[in-house]
Amino acid sequence: MLIINKLLLAYNLVDNKYFYSFFFKTLIHITFISYICAILKVMKIVSNRSDLIQELNLLRQLGKTIGFVPTMGALHEGHLSLMRYSNDQNDITVVSIFVNPTQFNDKKDYQRYPRILDEDIKKLESVSCDFLFTPSEHEMYPVKDTREFDFGNLDKVMEGKFRPGHFQGVALIVSKLFEIVNPDFAYFGEKDFQQVAIIKHITKKLDFPVEIISCPILRETDGLAMSSRNMLLSIEERKHVPLIFKTLQEAQQKAKNLSVDETKNWVVCTINNDSFLKVEYFEIVDETNLQPINKWEQKTGKVGCIAVHVGNIRLIDNIRFNS
Repeated sequence: MLIINKLLLAYNLVDNKYFYSFFFKTLIHITFISYICAILKVMKIVSNRSDLIQELNLLRQLGKTIGFVPTMGALHEGHLSLMRYSNDQNDITVVSIFVNPTQFNDKKDYQRYPRILDEDIKKLESVSCDFLFTPSEHEMYPVKDTREFDFGNLDKVMEGKFRPGHFQGVALIVSKLFEIVNPDFAYFGEKDFQQVAIIKHITKKLDFPVEIISCPILRETDGLAMSSRNMLLSIEERKHVPLIFKTLQEAQQKAKNLSVDETKNWVVCTINNDSFLKVEYFEIVDETNLQPINKWEQKTGKVGCIAVHVGNIRLIDNIRFNS
């Protein structure tokens, strides 16, 4: 506390005696507050993009590296693991919480999405997050953003096929957030395998100086992939969803004796045999271009991606297949 007291004394002297222009007083104030927060590991919550840009630019000028974890809130251990990766690799970790309306092709899904900011803040404080960015919809979309992105064939399958416009919305918000935060590294979970491929594509295409880090899926003890949507499941629905990952694991073994199409059919039939579950799609794709494969002999990394409806809730997961 002696250091803090000395800094406070120095700050008051500077503030009262030497600098009277608005610019210098603002600069000193922001630098001081940011430094104190860094010492005490106090998370700073910012909702204005200009304020966040100003704060991060000052830290960047001090040589600090910045890691970024964009989220839609309703945080779980999977999200927190991304923040731990960022803490390990960077001086500063920034997290955003914004339920992005442009990536929902179903308005009811958007309205249902859980919003529990107070709980999220407590979780973020437990992992030493430095900045939480919580913009309003007007802050992120003061005017309608009509940009359209070309993803090649990356969005023609799976999520892109069944959720038209979804990845356009993802690209809009991620590009906006990258422009604001300007991170050195950005962290995403591999559960959203296709989304990670899309984000890597736009990062390269828009020439953002950001390295995209994809991090392993975290699972509950029964194998269910951690997801914000899991909290929307009823008690009875929750009992049935572990079948999704259990089936994917078994499919890895079945693939030794079955063709690609036979494996896909087996997965769909096995899950659909449970009356609580309905497969929307299951594809086994090339891990690079996301196009469906038709033979195991193809020399490429292979990933099985699935979407399953559980009542009104839609869950996704994936698993890798050996070549």
